[in-house]
Amino acid sequence: MPSVTVQSLSAKKGAKSASVELDADVFGVQPNVPVMHQVVTAQLAHRRAGTQSTKTRAEVSGGGKKPFKQKGTGNARQGSTRAPHFSGGGVALGPKPRKYSQKTPKKMIKLALRSALSDRANEGKIVVVDSWGLDAPSTKSAAAAISTLGLTGSVLVVHGREDIATIKSFRNLPNVQLIEVGELNAYDVLCNETIVFTKDNLPTGTPTTAAEVVEVAEVAAEAETEAVAEVEAAAETEETPEEVEES
Repeated sequence: MPSVTVQSLSAKKGAKSASVELDADVFGVQPNVPVMHQVVTAQLAHRRAGTQSTKTRAEVSGGGKKPFKQKGTGNARQGSTRAPHFSGGGVALGPKPRKYSQKTPKKMIKLALRSALSDRANEGKIVVVDSWGLDAPSTKSAAAAISTLGLTGSVLVVHGREDIATIKSFRNLPNVQLIEVGELNAYDVLCNETIVFTKDNLPTGTPTTAAEVVEVAEVAAEAETEAVAEVEAAAETEETPEEVEES
């Protein structure tokens, strides 16, 4: 079971107070890179607005009159000046509003988060503090706490829903991202070098067990088997040229 030393900000230079055992089902799983890639891709796709739109030849204004007579001009026949090849005409095969969201199983989302946390734990990038000790909002105190912990690069600070002083203190620091413990996701974990928890909001429990991981793999295997069976069935029912000639 992985463990990490709890940092105490009350003492000087982030003195180490004790150690805490990290949940093996959250911080000790084997990182599944394909699942993390699929979940992150789906999360980024869901962020896309999908509001881009172009007008077709039926939507642009004008062009109701035939530009010139059908024959006798020497030009190619034209029915409207709003065809795509005319200036000011409609757009052929242009983008239209659509949704980019992808359906992702909940078990895969949980597995991706635990894979990301386990990857950071393997690299020693999980930091646990006893408490921030902020009674009132203070960006100066928050910057001092980050410096005391010796954290460099991008930092993800995980806070509770009621930690108003913590939120207001860290939100103006350029290299710090705030996230509520209930909103932890694989993308934000992977985008930051260090993840900082407090003892109160450290993830515990076993929401993703080995049995669930095996079940996800079995579901994927069943889906692949069904797809192969459908292709084989379609190939069997398809008539060959010889059968067509005989009929």
